[in-house]
Amino acid sequence: MFKSKTSIRVRYGETDQMGYLYYGYYAWYYEVGRVEALRELGISYKSVEEEDNVLMVVAECHSKYLRPAKYDEEIVVETMIVQMPKLGFLQFDCNLYNEKDDLINIGKVKLICVDKTTRKKTELPVEIVKALKPYFEEKN
Repeated sequence: MFKSKTSIRVRYGETDQMGYLYYGYYAWYYEVGRVEALRELGISYKSVEEEDNVLMVVAECHSKYLRPAKYDEEIVVETMIVQMPKLGFLQFDCNLYNEKDDLINIGKVKLICVDKTTRKKTELPVEIVKALKPYFEEKN
């Protein structure tokens, strides 16, 4: 399993009138976690798009709200890849924690790889597979 953590402070413009993070922004927080997780693996979305000619498109996004994220709180986005990707799909599991380390949100985002030119499904770029492989090898 691969795991990455990044922090985001809830900004005023992202909150509703109760001072809670508006529900639509949780998916954006998942995206920040995904981008930073890949960057931690040495991969950028930009290189995947430009060098591999691959777009990673959201096919599914699920969110479970447990507690609200509040204005000016620092939220930790824990992003995990719990199984080796197959067939051009890559799933990210996300847990969001507040400053008290309470689990406040659980998310899952499934991406599908498509060719940038043809927009047809394609395989996961080789560098992503190579970067993830050590996290899924069995240890004796």
